[in-house]
Amino acid sequence: MAAIARTLRPLARAAATSSSRLPQSRNVISRSKQATRCMTTTPTRRYADANETEEIDLEGLQPTPIFHLTEIEQAMKDSVEKFANETILPKVRDMDEAEQMDPSIVEQCFEQGLMGIEIPEKYGGAGMNFTAAIVGIEELARIDPSVSVMVDVHNTLCNIAIMKYGTEESKKKWLPKLATDTVASFCLSEPGSGSDAFAMKTRAEKTADGYRINGSKMWISNAMEANFFIVFANLYPEKGYKGITAFIVDKDTPGFQIAKKERKLGIRASSTCVLNFDDVDVPRGNLLGEEGQGYKYAIGLLNEGRIGIAAQMTGLAIGAWENAARYAWNDRKQFGTLIGEFQGMQHQLAQAWTEIVAARCLVYNAARKKEAGEEFVKDAAMAKLYASQVAGRVSGQAVEWMGGMGFVREGLAEKYFRDSKIGVIYEGTSNIQLQTIARLLQREYTA
Repeated sequence: MAAIARTLRPLARAAATSSSRLPQSRNVISRSKQATRCMTTTPTRRYADANETEEIDLEGLQPTPIFHLTEIEQAMKDSVEKFANETILPKVRDMDEAEQMDPSIVEQCFEQGLMGIEIPEKYGGAGMNFTAAIVGIEELARIDPSVSVMVDVHNTLCNIAIMKYGTEESKKKWLPKLATDTVASFCLSEPGSGSDAFAMKTRAEKTADGYRINGSKMWISNAMEANFFIVFANLYPEKGYKGITAFIVDKDTPGFQIAKKERKLGIRASSTCVLNFDDVDVPRGNLLGEEGQGYKYAIGLLNEGRIGIAAQMTGLAIGAWENAARYAWNDRKQFGTLIGEFQGMQHQLAQAWTEIVAARCLVYNAARKKEAGEEFVKDAAMAKLYASQVAGRVSGQAVEWMGGMGFVREGLAEKYFRDSKIGVIYEGTSNIQLQTIARLLQREYTA
């Protein structure tokens, strides 16, 4: 099968060229009343320097249905669906039982261009937009949420971090690798700092040639597969969270150790590990962004990443629903009738599907607002909160709809159920999302 990136690159290039022909002034898209570009056909994302702000005016854009996909995004959806069904599906159960990602799947994700969706073409990526990445993450999760989260963390946290905060030198060094053969990992959480992420104990100190890191990280996704780690450590503890700084650490750096691989309830093929840093020296060029700005970077990246996790959860919910619905309407009979013909079952299927669509609306709305340069933090929190709730609810119902076949490990129903639980935990627990939503609402409605 032709690589996804190779197939879609001409479309992405055409879209970027088309958008570049629009009249612009001071980096603002023209307000021309004759503009016919619809809201969802946002141009390929351009990452300016971290201290620059890209302003996009939406006045000339015409509204479209929230699930309208551009030609690029639809092609992404179709290509990833084919790849997931033909290549990933036959290996899902074996990977889950082995609690290990099949190396050939990782390799083929790179070959298909799924590990560099937003990375510009000049650095070896596909040069697509953020929503294209969300579409891909959702489609992968319909088949295997473990593969989906590997691609998600790599794209929406790590690649974006380098594109937004890396120097041109670091972009030239790392982005081609991240697009073609190097898995990335995002190292923030610690044993005593999960939701309170900035209470971290990992420390960094300056040396003659750069920095030295000591400490440990916990619950780190992609750790076994990764060779590239974005590590947050406090360079100036006396300043509290304002001393937190981000560094790039290579897996082969002396003193770096993967101490333990966790055995988990769900997404078992996705590696989650404890990492130790014992006098890990990193060169000055491996500083990511500016000293003391790591907490700002982490907050911003996680706000974007939560849309990716929400997409993972909606994809999971769709996969669980489709798996059970096909069984109810085609295979399972009781009292001589397919159970999907009973009104009670039909109502449950209809209710579950309605909730899935509602969750997807939140996800795609957040993605579009993020692309358009609008404030999206509350939308991302709502999408992540509700999508994870729906995924848990629907995947649990799906086990019941399938009866005994849903409870055994022969099929995928029980796996979707197990995989769904992580959605209310990582990249911000549900309570953290509720607190974020409430705080922003209070700010809006306080006189």
